[in-house]
Amino acid sequence: MALNLVRRELKNKDDVLYMSFNQDHTCFAIGTDAGFRIYNCDPFRETFRRKFPNGGIGIVEMLFRCNILALVGGGKTPCFPTNKVKLWDDHTMQVIGDMTFKDEVRAVKLRRDKVVVATANAVFVYSFDKLEIHMRHNTEFNPLGIFALSPSSSRCVLACPALQRGVVRVEDSTEDKGGFTTAHDSALAMLALNADGTLMATASEKGTLIRVFDTSTTDKLVKELRRGSERGLIYSLCFSADNRFLACSSSHGTIHVFALGDVANEEASANANNRKSVLSVLQPISSWFGSEWSFSWYNGPDCATVCVFGSQSDVLHVLGADGTFLKLTFDPVKGGECVRRSAFRFPTQ
Repeated sequence: MALNLVRRELKNKDDVLYMSFNQDHTCFAIGTDAGFRIYNCDPFRETFRRKFPNGGIGIVEMLFRCNILALVGGGKTPCFPTNKVKLWDDHTMQVIGDMTFKDEVRAVKLRRDKVVVATANAVFVYSFDKLEIHMRHNTEFNPLGIFALSPSSSRCVLACPALQRGVVRVEDSTEDKGGFTTAHDSALAMLALNADGTLMATASEKGTLIRVFDTSTTDKLVKELRRGSERGLIYSLCFSADNRFLACSSSHGTIHVFALGDVANEEASANANNRKSVLSVLQPISSWFGSEWSFSWYNGPDCATVCVFGSQSDVLHVLGADGTFLKLTFDPVKGGECVRRSAFRFPTQ
């Protein structure tokens, strides 16, 4: 899960360009005008940093905790051309592969067997070992490069915008099948998959509703979740490792946690923290059943954030554009307000 501050036009006094967690959420990477830094989440500490004298890194993506990273130039003086993806080996301190595109690279994600790259109008799938292109999927205009890729070795699923507004293309290369899901009436703003790609969460540019689908059936709606009634920008969506919860961060400054499975007992189900949206009472209920409000929440920090679950499903790691790293916990049965367990500042210069 990543946050591209430049693409989203988010200001940062420390020249942070990009923030991303690795696939198992044990580390995060920061791209700046001077290079990149890698941090360990628990315990929190800087693992290493690399400074490039010839420019900045606009995208930095890790491959779990190994020595290979994907880099794209960015900032005032990009270290590499913004239409190239460089595979960086931090053991040898050199580029071991690159991919060139006609347009600027908007996003990159890694698996142990694939490299997936998004431009504004297409998503490209490459083999990791030989960097041979396997597939190109044309998309509607996608300025943020939104797509999701399952990291598990057991199943490879890719979700990306289709050519039609609000429609998601879902490709399962393990089962060699694919299809389309009509998720929203308006343009897609965020996509997320769980680890093995069996569940997909979507949000539109309105940012009020989050929908969760079963990817094995392509169009089966599992949950409809309500972030709020006012429009907002969704910055991140993330499933817990056990698929019991979904976390969301947005421009309204609140972290929301939604219960997905049968984890709330009768007492918690009756609690207002997980109540059905009153809006569903005010209008006829269609096959897209009434939406559910967040099970748990946290107000702050006062900046754009990206949130993921930690090693336990009741732990959240929150990365703020202001250089704040938070560890939150919540009651997995009763829900309610999250508790801040620790807070750190990470230097970005």
